[in-house]
Amino acid sequence: MELKETTCDHSGVHNLAFQSDSEGADVENMKGPGDNSQRMKNSENKKTVHINQEDEYINIESDLHENKRDTVDDEQPRLKGYLEKKYDKAREFCKKHKTRIHYVIYGILITAYLAVVVAACSLNFQRALPLFIITVLAISFICWDFLIAKYGDTIAAYFSAGVRYLEKQWFWLKWVLCAALVIAIICWLIFDTAKQGSHQLISFGGLVMYVLLMFIFSKYPTRVAWRPVFSGIGMQFILGLLILRTKVGFDVFNWLGIQTQTFLEYSDTGAKFVFGEKYMDHFFAFKVLPIVVFFSTVMSMLYHIGFMQWLIAKVGWIMQIFMGTTPVESLVAAGNIFVGQTESPLLVRPYLPYITKSELHAVMTAGFSTIAGSVLGAYISFGVSASHLLTASVMSAPASLATSKLFWPETEKPTVTLSGLRVSKGESKNLLEAASQGASTSILLVANIAVNLISFLALLAFLDSALSWVGSLFDYPQLNFENICAYVFMPLSFMMGVDWEDSFIVGGLLGYKTFFNEFVAYERLSQLIHNREKGGSMYIDGMKQYMTVRSEVIATYALCGFANFGSLGLVIGGLTSIAPSKKKEIAGGAFRAMIAGTVACFMTACVAGMLTVPGLEVPCHILLGSAFNSTDFPANSTELVECCQQLFTSVNQSQEIFHGGNYSVSSWKGCCQILDQPALHCT
Repeated sequence: MELKETTCDHSGVHNLAFQSDSEGADVENMKGPGDNSQRMKNSENKKTVHINQEDEYINIESDLHENKRDTVDDEQPRLKGYLEKKYDKAREFCKKHKTRIHYVIYGILITAYLAVVVAACSLNFQRALPLFIITVLAISFICWDFLIAKYGDTIAAYFSAGVRYLEKQWFWLKWVLCAALVIAIICWLIFDTAKQGSHQLISFGGLVMYVLLMFIFSKYPTRVAWRPVFSGIGMQFILGLLILRTKVGFDVFNWLGIQTQTFLEYSDTGAKFVFGEKYMDHFFAFKVLPIVVFFSTVMSMLYHIGFMQWLIAKVGWIMQIFMGTTPVESLVAAGNIFVGQTESPLLVRPYLPYITKSELHAVMTAGFSTIAGSVLGAYISFGVSASHLLTASVMSAPASLATSKLFWPETEKPTVTLSGLRVSKGESKNLLEAASQGASTSILLVANIAVNLISFLALLAFLDSALSWVGSLFDYPQLNFENICAYVFMPLSFMMGVDWEDSFIVGGLLGYKTFFNEFVAYERLSQLIHNREKGGSMYIDGMKQYMTVRSEVIATYALCGFANFGSLGLVIGGLTSIAPSKKKEIAGGAFRAMIAGTVACFMTACVAGMLTVPGLEVPCHILLGSAFNSTDFPANSTELVECCQQLFTSVNQSQEIFHGGNYSVSSWKGCCQILDQPALHCT
């Protein structure tokens, strides 16, 4: 066979055309003896390549007869041994019945797991209750997925008549539902205010105020679709009601918070091995940051096995059905409950170039209004309530869609439908590789957190020093960045339901979170929480040292989001790299998305303020009386400090000089000693 150079186009590019053996034979017969002798010489050298640079001629000759002989030798049958024959039969059998073998293995494993659950429940059902609940939920979801996959069309056809009837009657039915909802909210506010006090009314007024502000400054106020707005706020309220007001919901999320905190403490083992026994001496570097590494590893493993995709798809489907949002924005909002603002858009990466401007705004808003699971563990390690952080992460997802659709309504027709949407999968090949990738990915996150804190805290110290110098020129050396932010955000924090005395402090925290990041704000909040838990004087040099529990809870919800100027650049850069064709839309809508994400966190804080009730096991007068009538002075527990704060607050509001009611003299003296209250009542 010969390869000859042929010219294929005007650009001077040449290709090699193959000639068949028969054609080669004909050409050989036409050539003279000189050519035949040259062929014999090439055959003796076995494989020769002759290149003539002047004629640009390539001649490649190979010994075809030798190659054919080697191939025949390789294909000669070889006798197989007895074991090899049996192995081939077993292999063919496994390949033929592969599906059945998988079912048998899965059946054995499931049976063994159920036997373990039954044995654990029979030994001690109370101890095995979490395992039993998890098992029941897993079985329910598996059965649901099986029914939908196999009988989904049948179920849809069965309910189609009812759906068509609702669509026909929806015009007047929606007004009836809205009226019933308004009446229910008014009745609930009346009875709850009569029972709990007027703080809930302030939070409700703040929620209404934020909705009105978003509507006034909306991109297209006349095009607002109110179903996602009211449905999102309704989902917030329902979730908050179940978690904060019902004993079952509170116990479930409290248990989840405790288990999460316990689970994250396993990172101490790796930190102790790497940094030594005294790793706690450098708390943030060697205690907090390893939690980020550990949690990132676990999330990567859950993503590899498909659990995270399944969970996110289920939550996104619920929000889409309930709120009427598109599949892309619902899925991203659900993903932001668990992963960060740059990771969740990867779930729908192939569809980002085809989404509308409103959908893109919703994707960015969802990232700004929630926090990632990896940094959630870091905030818990600060001492912030794990159950409230988990609740805030869940409640802010529907709030982000509500504020997004109010601030930038949909004016285009979405092109990505539910039938064509597929969740992206991980790139790792096995579980160990997924764990390694998760740990390696966290390196950039840990470095980013560390360097940002170093730079921001240094910058904050410089700003405080500069502002103090400017303030000293006007006999006000107390001027600093926190005070300026406190005055700016003080009205906003008060409208969330924060006590007026604490709104100045919460305003400063909101300033830290907005202009720096939420790490700085939560670190400051943890100091306030620790000061309250230790007790001691509430005021030092006229400065309040800690807040009430209610104010701490509302601040926890208000700070639970990535809405800050540092994340603004991160979102623009991350989304632009994923969808370069949307660069102009991303840059144009990012700032509005940050504002919408901030307001979503504030709305979540308002709902928490409406529903939060400081829980005390016994009334304050009984708790204080039993505590201070004992021979030993009690420790400054959280309940004692809170009861003493309520005692002095009630007296200050009533302007009474002498104590009365159910409180004894010993309670007054003890509270004065705990709080060191500078008031007439303690003298």
